[in-house]
Amino acid sequence: MRAMTLDAAIVAEPLCALPDIAAPDMEAAIASARAAVGLPVGSRVVAAMSGGVDSTVVAALLHKAGYDVVGVTLQLYDHGAALKKKGACCAGQDIHDARLAAEMLGIPHYVLDYESRFRDAVIDQFADSYLKGQTPVPCIRCNQTVKFRDLLDVARDLGAAAMATGHYVGRAVTADGRTQMRKAIDPSRDQSYFLFATTRDQLDYLRFPLAGLEKPAVRGVAAELGLRIAAKPDSQDICFVPSGDYRTLIDRLRPQGREAGEIVHMDGRVLGQHAGITDYTIGQRRGLNVAVGDPLFVVRLDPDTRRVIVGPREALLTAALTLDETNWLGDEISIEAAAEANTPVLARVRSTRPPSPARLTLSDGQVSVVFETGEEGVAPGQACALYDPTDPDRLLGGGFIASTTAVVPVADV
Repeated sequence: MRAMTLDAAIVAEPLCALPDIAAPDMEAAIASARAAVGLPVGSRVVAAMSGGVDSTVVAALLHKAGYDVVGVTLQLYDHGAALKKKGACCAGQDIHDARLAAEMLGIPHYVLDYESRFRDAVIDQFADSYLKGQTPVPCIRCNQTVKFRDLLDVARDLGAAAMATGHYVGRAVTADGRTQMRKAIDPSRDQSYFLFATTRDQLDYLRFPLAGLEKPAVRGVAAELGLRIAAKPDSQDICFVPSGDYRTLIDRLRPQGREAGEIVHMDGRVLGQHAGITDYTIGQRRGLNVAVGDPLFVVRLDPDTRRVIVGPREALLTAALTLDETNWLGDEISIEAAAEANTPVLARVRSTRPPSPARLTLSDGQVSVVFETGEEGVAPGQACALYDPTDPDRLLGGGFIASTTAVVPVADV
């Protein structure tokens, strides 16, 4: 198939309203991909192909750069509603798109059935977290388990010297040979928050060829190469909840979460009833169906008593949090060592929120993050990614938020 011009690609594949597509510098993009891999031309590289534009472009650039590319796609679930749902990843249409792209590029392609692993490691954990009053981040669990643990083993079994993905994140090797994870050049696409759990051993093996490209240029590469997914929509929903209605999934998997309880003001007043604690998350304002004159927010969830505690916005401010399931990519030997030294960090508690100045502390072996000023809406179950204040583009690691300490204490009610 000959390469199409940008205009031809748009006319041939009207998959959606046209997104931003920039005419690419193909030679520069190929050279950037070769630099990101950093291996001799001809080396075998496994490309994780989700069927989206990003991972497809990675496979294409590596192929053009002269690597022995093997494409691998994961079948993560069987969800009939997702097969034709725009904005949902990892579904049947995406597997089909990955296969077509591999055929066009002339590279081997394998589809691996990881449904059982994905259900155990991601979907069940997602439902259990809501039952515990937490707010999970399933994309991080997916990267941490089936993608960057199980799939890396497959890549090694295939004899690959590295595995490349379409994540927008940087990877650098220092003069002493240590790898660092860094933010992508495009801050609007940076995915370092979602990859905080990547271990140093995994980072040594992984490659991220899109770190130096902005999304319009990536789409431009796809169009220039004649790839039919050039204008394919980005995934927006949780892939296994393509309707966006995650509560229906939780009700089916964990019906015990659908038990009534009280909505209680932090001052002790019972304001109303709710139909299930899984309907609520920390920081939520809409859908409380209670009114006391001033706006109220969910400030705490108590799954044992099934109480939803609400209060004013200032009650959402968090002074400190504790971390569980930590990972460390900094210069210290461990995150505990960094915490014992009261190391300053920039802490990011939501993917859409900029990092805030903070300091690591250690008490009885428990790593905590203490903020310089109150941080709003911090929820157990979410991730806290840590960056270097002296080099803000460098990811130091992070952990899952186990507990929080409020600026305004919320009494037991």
